[in-house]
Amino acid sequence: MKETFGQRFQKLRKAKNLTQEDIASKFDVSPQAVSKWENDISYPDITILTSLSDILGVTTDELLGKKKKPQHIIQTDNNKNPKDMILKMVINEKDGDKVKMNVPLNLLKLGIHTGMQINVGKNKEVFKDIDFEQIIEMAEKGLIGKLLEVETADGTTVDIFIE
Repeated sequence: MKETFGQRFQKLRKAKNLTQEDIASKFDVSPQAVSKWENDISYPDITILTSLSDILGVTTDELLGKKKKPQHIIQTDNNKNPKDMILKMVINEKDGDKVKMNVPLNLLKLGIHTGMQINVGKNKEVFKDIDFEQIIEMAEKGLIGKLLEVETADGTTVDIFIE
């Protein structure tokens, strides 16, 4: 079942810990108007969509339901030595903090085999389901580029690249 504007808006509002009253006061509308948006009875005026999307931390396209196109740029480069490869992670926290990490693939491999845990950023849960051994295996087969993109329910994103 396709997500409606109201469902999407309510989910985004709650993810930012905003009340209907918070939104209403920012846009000089009644809390009842915001409730109508969430129940798909009416919709916000087009002139406030960009400001509304900014407050919710999404693009207007995302607010209106346009899905992001995957940006997977995976290539095979069998000439690249895995010893020279770097694992790059970019973590965009929901509150706007950004963490970038570059780790030589050999160091990651050693760390994984010695029981190292990867806990970067505020949302540690995002790493529990990432299989770094599989990422290493893919890199050793020559795959490079963006290998993984994870987005949590709270809006934190993690992008993993091999270069």
